[in-house]
Amino acid sequence: MRSPYRIAIVHDYLNQMGGAERVVGLLHQMFPDAPIYTTILDRDRLWPELEKADIRASWMQRIPGILKRSKQFFWLYPFAVASMKLQGYDLVISSSSAFAKGVRVSGATRHICYCYTPMRFAWDFATYMESNEVTFAQRAIARLLMRPLRLWDRSNSRKVHRLVAISSIVQRRIAEYYGLSSELIFPPVNVNRFKLSDKPPEDYFLVVSRLVSYKRIDLAVEACTRARKKLIVIGDGPDRSRLESLAGPTVHFVGRLPDQEIERYMQHCLAFLFPGIEDFGITPLEVNACGRPVIAFRGGGALDTINPAVNGLFFDRQNVPDLIMALEEARTRTWNPAAIRRHAEQFGEQQFRHKMMQLVHSAMGLKEQEARTSVGLVAE
Repeated sequence: MRSPYRIAIVHDYLNQMGGAERVVGLLHQMFPDAPIYTTILDRDRLWPELEKADIRASWMQRIPGILKRSKQFFWLYPFAVASMKLQGYDLVISSSSAFAKGVRVSGATRHICYCYTPMRFAWDFATYMESNEVTFAQRAIARLLMRPLRLWDRSNSRKVHRLVAISSIVQRRIAEYYGLSSELIFPPVNVNRFKLSDKPPEDYFLVVSRLVSYKRIDLAVEACTRARKKLIVIGDGPDRSRLESLAGPTVHFVGRLPDQEIERYMQHCLAFLFPGIEDFGITPLEVNACGRPVIAFRGGGALDTINPAVNGLFFDRQNVPDLIMALEEARTRTWNPAAIRRHAEQFGEQQFRHKMMQLVHSAMGLKEQEARTSVGLVAE
């Protein structure tokens, strides 16, 4: 069914294949006639559902070497977003963890922002720098730009008609940093891509992650080393060599794997380990869709997705002894794979579609109501 509204989608940048880009892919499926505006585009790194979409990159696309050195031009993104010409649309949906919410819309156009988090570069500088390899000079320049970027980000956020957070912790950040309320719609999880196994779990714990320091994979590595529990670590990243230096003989790093092989590891693990603080966390729910539980630190997006009576359990302090106790508890519990999967299905794509469509109709209904009121005032 085609939308009765003229809609545009705006995303920060399409140069990676992450969870936010999957959301853009689903928005494209919901609104196939809506063009997608972005600052830069790497067509070799698009999810399949976006390969045939009408994607319009900004003038930054013409900068030589931009796809290889995109982070070096961070100061240009606000100007690129502000230059996007979005006249003639009833609704703009921005998909943003950084710059896209700064897009300019005319007075008649409604703007919904699906916010993954307030701009991490501006509001959580230390964590951002931990997860990116930058030079000393780049770090110094970035620090100087923090304050103006915060002002820019706060000002643009207050121009958005409907702010939507992906999790409760992001809602709290929006309230703290912007002084604004927001609605809550969880990101879509493609639970139908995963299946339950009819075989019992095997004797290993599992991590699937990009290996960067802020994700605290070191806790999982050290806990399984000390407790002599088998741990499979799937993924790669700049923190891998340090993590390998912490690992004992029971910890195995297997690098990046095909999706089908990752699913097999998910289906048969004792539990998935999620020791960091994430804005939401889709991978734990994918493991739940395979019928296996999650051991998570009690913080971040896990507070929205983990029910200790059903699909996992928490440990309360980010230290090795607390995680070891959780490993032991997970081994002794009796888990119900079917119940775990049913829990994951609450976060499925259909729920996201339904809630986003409700939001769109609500936002556009408000606009139509204002238009009728305006006509009535003129008539009087």
